[in-house]
Amino acid sequence: MPRLRQEVAQKVADRLFAVESAIDIALTRAAELNAAMPMARAEARLPAMIGQSAFDRAAEAFTALVAARRRIIETHESLDQARAQIGLREVATGDSVPKDGALARFDTDEETRVAHIRAVA
Repeated sequence: MPRLRQEVAQKVADRLFAVESAIDIALTRAAELNAAMPMARAEARLPAMIGQSAFDRAAEAFTALVAARRRIIETHESLDQARAQIGLREVATGDSVPKDGALARFDTDEETRVAHIRAVA
């Protein structure tokens, strides 16, 4: 039974990691689009009001992707709790940086986040 649970959990984990990766790629592409639009407007020597509604929509899409990323990370945390509840041990996969409860949370202080960024860089 533990082996079956581990196999099923791994299938879910694989799909979770795929979604996390897809959202990060989408965020990257959305950021590139948001950066390219004002640069293109300036390069074409167009007035600032040209394309503003498109920029607004692209910025809203980026914000929605950030919210989706936050939700999928919360899903990851919930699945980790479920893993522990059914008695499966933690398996280190995914990011190259080990999980650390203090650093994985969004509510850490600025000094901790900066220290973590320096450690990763």
